[in-house]
Amino acid sequence: MSSPDTATAVRPARRLTIARAIAEAIGQEMERDPDVLVMGEDIAKLGGVFGTTTGLLDRFGPERVRDTPISETAFIGAAVGLAASGMRPVVELMFVDFFGVCMDAIYNLAAKQSYFSGGQVTCPMVLMTSVGGGYGDAGQHSQALYATFGHLPGLKVVIPSNAHDAKGLMLAAIRDPNPVIFMYHKALQGMGWLGTVQRSITDAPEGDYVVPLGKAKCVREGEDITVVGLGLSVHQALDAAGQLAEGGISAEVIDLISVAPLDREAVRASVRRTGRLLVVDDDYLSYGVGAEIIASVCEADIPLRAPPQRIAFPDIPVPFTPVMEHFVLPNADKVTAAVRQMMRVSN
Repeated sequence: MSSPDTATAVRPARRLTIARAIAEAIGQEMERDPDVLVMGEDIAKLGGVFGTTTGLLDRFGPERVRDTPISETAFIGAAVGLAASGMRPVVELMFVDFFGVCMDAIYNLAAKQSYFSGGQVTCPMVLMTSVGGGYGDAGQHSQALYATFGHLPGLKVVIPSNAHDAKGLMLAAIRDPNPVIFMYHKALQGMGWLGTVQRSITDAPEGDYVVPLGKAKCVREGEDITVVGLGLSVHQALDAAGQLAEGGISAEVIDLISVAPLDREAVRASVRRTGRLLVVDDDYLSYGVGAEIIASVCEADIPLRAPPQRIAFPDIPVPFTPVMEHFVLPNADKVTAAVRQMMRVSN
């Protein structure tokens, strides 16, 4: 394990984008373990539409870095079979929105393989996939769908908010004996054509380290309210916390990092201190991550100074028109307004 703070204390900082961090992690694990291979659309020559496999074809050749036809059903099914045979495939589903054509392989095969075999046949595969909107790509290329995967037993689901965590999470995911859905938000990848939140570009050690799957992290301490985010919404929460501090409100920000397993105790511990909870989630509102987190706090009978709240994407397809899309997406101003309203209710 490591953290950006401890790493920079002993060596010069090295700033990476999340895309470069993911590619570096996969390359290092391919050097260490000959059973690791990569498959997907445009992941070889192009290096991945979102830069997750840059340079791997030149280093490892086409036998281990394979471009596939546009058939998610075929290559994700093949990845499940490879994993059952002892390989460790990393397979890219370019957009999470396409899960519908390959979901049987994911939730009926990969997720259940270990259960159905009494642990005799595991499925050590990583399915990495892009999520999120904000760049005018409409309803079939802009969804988050965290809860869709988090709801299914047998799948681990993670999403990093910065490059340090992206590398450590990817190394942990490849080494896990069971399937891991590794989501990355397009707005954090560091791809120039998408724009990038600069805070996501962080130091990451060159060597080997893992970020544990299933562990949340406090990324800003506070006393008045707990704001929980994941992926891009962590940065929206941090921006809001800065705005709120100018008005004397101290917000604690939790980076969830993992949807499944969900680190319920980390959230509960924070809310026990602050007494207020707001969840920021760019997935659909109903039956979502925010609802699960709020339920986890309420079930623990933690005294609250205000009713818990959530900000999420409304239950409609993502609009194409940028004005309409940004109107419904979460952002820092919405977080700030919600926190101020919660503070007024409880003071």
